[in-house]
Amino acid sequence: MKISKFETNLKRGLYLHHTEVKSTKTYTDKIENNVLNIYPEIKYQDVLGFGGAFTGSTCYCLDNAPEAVSNNILDDYFNENGLNYSLCRLTIASSDFSPKSYSYSNKKDLSDFSIFEDTQYFIPTIKKAQSRNKNLKFLATPWSPPAFMKDNNSLYHGGKLKKEFKKTWAEYLAKYVMEYQKQGITIDYMTIQNEPNASQLWESCNFAAEEEAIFLKDYLFPTFMDNNLFVNFLIWDHNKDNIVNRSTETLIKYGALEHVAGIAFHWYTGTHFENIEILHDLFPNKLLIHTEGCTGYSNFKPEDELFNAQMYASEIIGDFNSGTNAFIDWNMVLDYKGGPNHKHNNCNSPIMLTKDNTDYIKTPAFYYIAQFSRFIKPGAHRIGFSRFTERINMTAFRNTDDSMVVVLLNKNNYNIEYNFCIKNQYFHDNLDANSIVTFVIK
Repeated sequence: MKISKFETNLKRGLYLHHTEVKSTKTYTDKIENNVLNIYPEIKYQDVLGFGGAFTGSTCYCLDNAPEAVSNNILDDYFNENGLNYSLCRLTIASSDFSPKSYSYSNKKDLSDFSIFEDTQYFIPTIKKAQSRNKNLKFLATPWSPPAFMKDNNSLYHGGKLKKEFKKTWAEYLAKYVMEYQKQGITIDYMTIQNEPNASQLWESCNFAAEEEAIFLKDYLFPTFMDNNLFVNFLIWDHNKDNIVNRSTETLIKYGALEHVAGIAFHWYTGTHFENIEILHDLFPNKLLIHTEGCTGYSNFKPEDELFNAQMYASEIIGDFNSGTNAFIDWNMVLDYKGGPNHKHNNCNSPIMLTKDNTDYIKTPAFYYIAQFSRFIKPGAHRIGFSRFTERINMTAFRNTDDSMVVVLLNKNNYNIEYNFCIKNQYFHDNLDANSIVTFVIK
């Protein structure tokens, strides 16, 4: 049995530091204390992958950075020795994280439909990522229909899709998928609406559960079928606090169950891991995908970076232990202010450009995400484990090559000793204060 250890510890200056566990001992029933158990034969949900969002802001930053810097960042995200991203989110037209607002059409017959804006720096950036991972998959999300389709005649401040434009909006989304196909980009998943329960200062649109279900069943799904477009649709794409009630309404009460592949969610109102577990139990055949999360919230504070990194790791562990299939971060790259953002709704990202755009920094969050995404491959499944204390956050997976990946997180200001047990072997180790460790077992 070969066991590789990778550790990130900011205090000790370790970033994915690699060592080998030199020896293991025979496990006996006398080893009862401080035990972490792994059960490789116990299988839970499959993993689709990890990724981030190709927002307009991210693609703009990469396009405006020196070519060498842009290439290095893309390597850091999409190469196997980087974050090894495999599932990324796309914004359908503009979002708050776009240099400017735009739609693909402003005519009722969609005769002027064009993705020209996306061809400037958005699509070229995606293609560069594809060259690094030819199996890269995409989830696309609309922030708002064109203003003329909405009852408030604005991309912003929520509003609702007018009844007379439901079919047109479905056709618009189908055109988007077809135009991206022409560019060599296949849309594998689509959420109905980003944050449908929020009226934001930026691009937004409100959908109640019944409205979401009717639009999907009666307009979106038939339109895609008529155009031979096979996309997996996900509902909600908002926070976890009310996700159980909302999803149950959409899927059961309003009858969208057979048209929905899964449920998407964000982290902004708290962990609510129990809600994800309930959803997994209620709808075991539906995908659960974390589609957005970020830190900073308009104020970059270096002293908060350990907390932010631990927030990512805690979320990833809690979500997957509750039945989640994939984790997608928000912006992959932003400028030193946390933008550009046309509504000044700035935030952090795992990689941020320097003030003069000639270099970049990897925040601690980058390395904490890497402790998962670099080692847990698409197609892996979560496996059973037990731990002697809740002071250690823990999760475990088995890849398709039978290697096992175990991640341990210590958010405390003190070290924790443990005995790591797997089948008939064990080793003794120490989990440093405020550190994260990944074991790869072959």
